[in-house]
Amino acid sequence: MTQQGVRWTADQVLALAPDAASRKAGSKLGAAGPWSEAGSSDEGTVWGLCKGSGSKPYQTVIDIADAAGPAYKCSCPSRKFPCKHALGLLLLWASGEGAVPPGGAPDWAEQWIEGRRQRTREKQTAGAAAAGAGAGAGDPEAARRRAERRAVRITAGATELEQRLADLLRGGLAGAEQAGYGMWEETAARMVDAQAPGLAARVRELGSIPSSGPGWPVRLLEECALVHLLDQGWLRRERLPDGLASTVRSRIGLPASADGSATRDRWLVLAQYDTADARLTTRRIWLHGTDSGRTALLLSYGAAGRAPELALPVGLELEAEVSPYPGTGQLRAALGEQFAPPAPSAARPPGVTTEQAAARYGEALRDDPWLDSVPVTLDRVIPAPDGNSWQLADAEGDSALPLTASAHSRPGLWRLVALSGGAPVKVFGECGHRGFTPLTAWPEGPGEAVRLC
Repeated sequence: MTQQGVRWTADQVLALAPDAASRKAGSKLGAAGPWSEAGSSDEGTVWGLCKGSGSKPYQTVIDIADAAGPAYKCSCPSRKFPCKHALGLLLLWASGEGAVPPGGAPDWAEQWIEGRRQRTREKQTAGAAAAGAGAGAGDPEAARRRAERRAVRITAGATELEQRLADLLRGGLAGAEQAGYGMWEETAARMVDAQAPGLAARVRELGSIPSSGPGWPVRLLEECALVHLLDQGWLRRERLPDGLASTVRSRIGLPASADGSATRDRWLVLAQYDTADARLTTRRIWLHGTDSGRTALLLSYGAAGRAPELALPVGLELEAEVSPYPGTGQLRAALGEQFAPPAPSAARPPGVTTEQAAARYGEALRDDPWLDSVPVTLDRVIPAPDGNSWQLADAEGDSALPLTASAHSRPGLWRLVALSGGAPVKVFGECGHRGFTPLTAWPEGPGEAVRLC
């Protein structure tokens, strides 16, 4: 299979952009005007020279055939990956067969392409050698002692957090509003010292609730109950079933490896979106196995201000192995060996009604009470106003799901409304106690996936 026979859409290209500014700048470079000596190969590489502000044009080359997503090289000084020139060249390539004609790569492009593929071969050889060496190179006794010391610290932190929650409830929730955020940040820092980052994150969420709007005492009490449940789960983890104990360890923040049996499938990319804080950018990629029917979540990370390396635009399909992480009800997985580059696909996931989606979330809570939402595809729903907000209503039936507050603040809501035009659509998203967050939609008839996030 050659990449020249399979064209991406503009939406799939722009989904690679690290931010809105890059999408806007890259779109301006998606025409032939600023480009010269642009070319492509049957092996899945694209290159070109882009006119810039300097005397020399920028040299841009992209390896589209990389199984983990496209790789880029540009002589511009930008620290964004991909830069606007790489996005523009991809948009030009995606616009049609004649936009970037086939040909031989110039020396500067060929040198990078060959060097990259040589490094890939070396990594594969090194990985095979490491696997052959086995896990005996480490010191299992030292690892066991480190794990025991960390468990002691976490237990001390969970015990302290239980006392602080008890003090809060004993003094009344009004005290949380008067104390301000500093009290919660100090408690979160104590959880970081205890090596329990999951507890620290939940404590910071507690600190954002007081004075956050009508009904905040109820929301604070609910979240305190979930933190208490997680504390107690850790303190009594030896009494829990293995799967639930693994879930507790994951929620506390203990690292785990994907040790489940790998599933080889043709995985459809349902959604990709980033969340960021001051320290880290987290990318979530939802996959659907077209043969197995499984849903899997890939997580990748980038330092603050930088996009994570793994990029799989919505609507692509890749044949690969995926291995699950431990924990009852956990959907996180690791991407393993890939057998072909990602390529556009007409496949769509099967859908359910809004009632079935809500029931699916309720069932998932039995395995993971701290779960905010579950991935679900709604079939034949219509976006409809509901007072000052929006909901997704079943085309046949009387049930509906409200959209989350975050969905109302995204431009994707209007793309969804425009795609529907009052007609039923298929929508993939996350369904939880706050409502439904749409991430991708498909029209009722033939048509490409429309990214909403």
